[in-house]
Amino acid sequence: MSETIATTPEQAVLDQEFLKTLVSLIRAEDTYGAWEGKSDDILLRPFILTKEERRLIPIIGDPDPDTITRIEQFYKAVGLTIEKRTKLMATPLMKMSHEGFGRIVLLTGRLVVLSKHMRDIHRYGFPSVEALATEGTKFVNEAVALIEEHRVVADL
Repeated sequence: MSETIATTPEQAVLDQEFLKTLVSLIRAEDTYGAWEGKSDDILLRPFILTKEERRLIPIIGDPDPDTITRIEQFYKAVGLTIEKRTKLMATPLMKMSHEGFGRIVLLTGRLVVLSKHMRDIHRYGFPSVEALATEGTKFVNEAVALIEEHRVVADL
């Protein structure tokens, strides 16, 4: 008799490839072991910004280093997930001003697989873990489709 473990909807979301990559990246960057033993939910919590929390943040403001780090981690996880699927390195490049405006580009070979303008990054976040997973997975799927369509350029 085989036993099946029932998973909750939250666990099903956490089992997604993109979120697994993001969590493993966060754990890999934990050089002092501060997050050792903490659940994936706790590690992903800083990426979640509810409507109420967003309202408390002023419209104009400078991004703090933690916010910039979260943005970098998100796009690094997108790049790593692309690498897992295509076996090609996807390099994120990010340029942000001190006012919270900037651009993120992911390159694979000579192919730009993602280009995103950012603004108000001091208010960066997702309303839920599901939205975080959806956005990351969407970027990965679009990039993988571009790589498959233009493989010659991506291999350069």
